[in-house]
Amino acid sequence: MSEDKINPAAVYLAVLARAQAARAELEERIRRKLSGEVLNRRSGALADSIDVGLEEDGDGIALVASSAGVAYAAIHEFGGKTGAHEIAAVGGKALAFVAGGTQRFAKSVRHPGSAIPARPYLSTSVREVAEGLAAGLKQAALEALRKD
Repeated sequence: MSEDKINPAAVYLAVLARAQAARAELEERIRRKLSGEVLNRRSGALADSIDVGLEEDGDGIALVASSAGVAYAAIHEFGGKTGAHEIAAVGGKALAFVAGGTQRFAKSVRHPGSAIPARPYLSTSVREVAEGLAAGLKQAALEALRKD
């Protein structure tokens, strides 16, 4: 293959297509982890907060995953400790719970805080997709070069 036969646009489009496939794969992995594989889905707010996209500039294409607008996203990803806080009845007149084997009711309780273990859903998904991404991008570029 001579240098004059290289079609940079074809190589770019092939690499872009593989990056878009990786974006979809990453989004699917994250959603799967948030639907029972790592965390149990409750409201779906955390899964809905996930944004996976491609950012292009003149120098390259970046695969970017983030979560925004959900306060507990980071503590699930990295772990941590919540501080002591008040839990108050909001939708009803009282909180109902069992303490010491007895049903109890209260307008509010003082929670002492919790140690939350890390349950990484984002970073592990990124690592899993990244493992084969470089080889996949290289393969896409080589296939595009062979077509010329």
